[in-house]
Order: sequence, then C-alpha cells, then structure tokens
Amino acid sequence: QVQLVESGGGLVQAGGSLRLSCAASGSIFSINAISWYRQAPGKQRELVARITNDDTTVYVDSVKGRFTISRDNAKNTVYLQMNSLKPEDTAVYYCKAFRVTMTGRYDYWGQGTQVTVSS
Repeated sequence: QVQLVESGGGLVQAGGSLRLSCAASGSIFSINAISWYRQAPGKQRELVARITNDDTTVYVDSVKGRFTISRDNAKNTVYLQMNSLKPEDTAVYYCKAFRVTMTGRYDYWGQGTQVTVSS
C-alpha cells in the first residue's frame, strides 16, 4: 500500500505562485511514477504533470513553461511548483502514484488540495 498526502493549496491572485507537495509513505520502493492531476468543477480530471523514477517529466500543454514537477527522494515528496497562475488553473489538485509489483499494477490517490486563482 501507498499513502499520499497533498498540501500547499490555497487562494492566490492571477500571476501568483504556489507550491504543492505530495508526501508518500508505505511501499514507496516500487513506485514507478508520481503524477499530479486536477479536476475543475464540471470537468473531467486531467493529467497536469508526471515524473518517473528516471526523472523523466511530462506536462500538459496548458502548463508548460509555468509549472515544474520535481522530487526529493530523501523526503519521499514530489512537488509541483506553479508560477504565473491563471484563473483557469483553479481546481482540486490530486497526487497519484503508479506502482508495479509482482502481483499487478496499482494506482494510489491522495485526498486532493484546492487551488483557487482569482482574477
């Protein structure tokens, strides 16, 4: 099992910055990738960014150049640095861990953290 706890959300004005944290615990040794997703009211959950074990990163086009995903292995934490925030970035942000074991492939989700960007 893997437990994920997000933090760092809040209310910020357009153009501002926030840093989200995703702290992982449990069977973290077999995590292959950690992703940030977001879900705005009335919309589907979408992938925002992903970082793999070899530090390969992926971003959705709408956040490229503004968001940066990184990780601190010593703290078992993945960060999402969000700069130049826009009102359309308003959503609940979720952290997801993808884990592969001998018994299968598993996804684990955090509880989410609200990000609200005012215009």
